[in-house]
Amino acid sequence: MLHIVDDEDVLRDSLVWLARSRGIDACGHASAHLFLEQAAGRFDAHGDCLLLDVRMPDLNGVAVFDQLVARGLTARLPVIFLTGHGDVPMAVDSLKRGAFDFFEKPFDGNRLMDRVEEALALSRQAGASALVQARLASLSAREREVLDLILAGKMNKVVADQLGISMRTVEVHRAHIFDKMQVKTAVELAGLLK
Repeated sequence: MLHIVDDEDVLRDSLVWLARSRGIDACGHASAHLFLEQAAGRFDAHGDCLLLDVRMPDLNGVAVFDQLVARGLTARLPVIFLTGHGDVPMAVDSLKRGAFDFFEKPFDGNRLMDRVEEALALSRQAGASALVQARLASLSAREREVLDLILAGKMNKVVADQLGISMRTVEVHRAHIFDKMQVKTAVELAGLLK
């Protein structure tokens, strides 16, 4: 989802239309406060991106960006700044602190949407990685040991011998691992963790 935060109705609506014309799901927010109340923090593995105007009357884009950085959200929510009043130091500082890109108005809409697509792809990767890490964190210490041996290509009997447990216990751990990691085969598990 592309979130567009800009207080200029015409620009915001045209960006939503442009994004949708490229097959990008988009929604506009008339103010930074509305965005923070409605959307911030509700990002998933499907990918999100934020087009953020620098100058707005309620809360400027840099202050919103600071909040997102403080919450650790910029990896899953790449921020592209839009401004008609930017300067080189502001752009450099934003990029150093993790902004995805910085566009001055007027801008090339196609070039902007190309960058949005790149940001969405990056966000999807970060979201998928976070999901996998959460699933891994749900495994017990013994399940992690079994997982490592499965990934090394060891058969259940070898795993049981190496860990000093019964083959039936290995089978139970293996079933729990597959369930928690949401896979059906060892090949699928290896593909998920590559």
